[in-house]
Order: sequence, then structure tokens, then C-alpha cells
Amino acid sequence: MRIWSLHPRYLDRQGLTACWREALLAQAVLAGRTRGYRQHSQLTRFRAQPDAVAAVGVYLGGVASEAARRGYRFDVGRIDRPEPRDGTSTVAATSSEGASSVGVSSVGVSSVGEASSGALVPRIPVTAGQVAHEWAHLSAKLTVRSPERAAAQVAVTAPEVHPLFVVVPGPVEDWERP
Repeated sequence: MRIWSLHPRYLDRQGLTACWREALLAQAVLAGRTRGYRQHSQLTRFRAQPDAVAAVGVYLGGVASEAARRGYRFDVGRIDRPEPRDGTSTVAATSSEGASSVGVSSVGVSSVGEASSGALVPRIPVTAGQVAHEWAHLSAKLTVRSPERAAAQVAVTAPEVHPLFVVVPGPVEDWERP
């Protein structure tokens, strides 16, 4: 299972669809709907959140948003929605770099910022070392599997992360398996 901290825009078609499937599996694990992968190390950062299922839902929303941007049709109905605390149906948010929360909308991560209604999930810290590790891992995969995408991204020196995450200083995360 690989739940990328990197922004989904960097993934090739195969990587984007695999990320979607694996994050759906993570959602099922965190919601208690499956017995497999319960001890998977990448779930650690989601379990540390006040609402792990809502956090993975925001993650899935970001992946679905990238898929929609590319013209793919991922079934966003498969994303578990948190129960709103105030009776509203979705979370809408306005864009704001550096915001501390993200919201779930009917089409995925609407953006980063303050929600006008519903619940927000705190952004999850990811270390700069982890981002660098994932970037090297993804670059190696793309060089073999999608050389044209790898070539197009060779100039990227500071890759963006998924909107759910915020980069903090530090080495590769403890949960990362060598």
C-alpha cells in the first residue's frame, strides 16, 4: 500500500488509479470494514487524527479531484462522508495557502481553508525527508513506467504535497518501511 504524501498531479495514470484503490482500502480498514492491512504502517498518520475516516476521506477527495481534472471518472460516492455536526450536508471551503484545516465536499477536497459549514480535518504534518524520499521513489517508478512523465517532472526541485498535508522539517517518517 502506498498512500502518497505528494500531490496527485505528479502521479501517472497507473499511479493515480492505484493510489485511489489503496486509499479506498485504507478507508475500509479505518472504518472497520475489513480485516486485512490493519497493521499497515502508512495508516499511522491517519490513525493519529481526531477522525481518521474523515481524514482519509479528504485524502480520497484530493485524488478524485485530480482524476476529474484529467477527465477520469472516479466514483466519489465511495468516499465515506463524516456526519455533519450541524445538520448540513457537505463542507465547503475557500482557498488559503497555509491554512490549518481542509474540508470534504461532494466532489472531494474543495480546497484548503476555513469551512463555511460542517466539520474540518486538521492538516497532517509530513516531514521534508519523507517528501524527498517519496519524490525519489516516484521518480524511479516513473522513469521505468512513464518516461515521458518523468522527463516532464525532472525540473521539479520542491514537489508539492497533497492538500491534506503540510510539510515540516524532519527526516523520513518512522512509519516508512525501507
